Amino acid sequence: MDYITLNNGRKVPMCGIGTFLMQPDAAEEAVCNALMCGYRLIDTANAYLNERACGRGMRRSGVAREDIYLSTKLWPSVYADADNAIDQTLARLDTDYVDLLFLHQPAGDYIGAYRAMERAVKAGKVRALGLSNFEIPQIREVLDACEIAPAFLQVEAHPYFPQTELKAFLQPLGSVIMAWYPLGHGDKNLVNEPVFTALARKYGKSNAQIILRWHTQVGNVVIPGSTNPAHIRDNIDIFDFTLTDAEMAEIAQVDSGRRYYEAKPEMLEGYLQFAPDFDDQP
Repeated sequence: MDYITLNNGRKVPMCGIGTFLMQPDAAEEAVCNALMCGYRLIDTANAYLNERACGRGMRRSGVAREDIYLSTKLWPSVYADADNAIDQTLARLDTDYVDLLFLHQPAGDYIGAYRAMERAVKAGKVRALGLSNFEIPQIREVLDACEIAPAFLQVEAHPYFPQTELKAFLQPLGSVIMAWYPLGHGDKNLVNEPVFTALARKYGKSNAQIILRWHTQVGNVVIPGSTNPAHIRDNIDIFDFTLTDAEMAEIAQVDSGRRYYEAKPEMLEGYLQFAPDFDDQP
């Protein structure tokens, strides 16, 4: 495993497992399997409706809580009551603290919610803060209004859309990108780009493993999600080789500016209306 040091001095694994779209039972199994395979970074969210399941998977794995880097996210519909929402997410995860807490979307009173997260840091309930799906103008708003710079920005990032502008903006802050859709939403056109096929042949890896290794070498933390035990093992098996500078430069040429998700104003308004019962199951 490779690690990256955050702007709060904490070291974090550069590859973890994401649980987006996983039903509770599947999330519990995936988290348990991942931890037993050597993963130490788990990413979940209120809106994934599987926080309780992730907590169960962590306990089943037998891995000590202090050895796990656990991240979750607050959904916009709870921003107005963020202090209470943080306590509820800790209860669902059955833990005294989370290592990283994100604001999931830039909707509603995200400044007020971020201030509540800062209070949670001071109370020892949260150890680092992050923003998910925020663009540079919104990040500036948070920086101007708040005290603690985000340690992470969780955003879409992959070789077609490497977030070059955002990375340059974040560099002085010491903030790190955590990439979702790290494989381009499974786009076969991206995964099967000739450069990845050639490098996979050279290193005895899959195309997906080459892409995940590219991420970690450019400084991204990746959270590929899978419920397949073989894929879970493969996704972390990327640290026994290093792409050369020339190969990294070749990969940079596939940047096309293509992204697979972009929130529109009406979508952000809809996020405020989405207020499910976040308790996935007892």
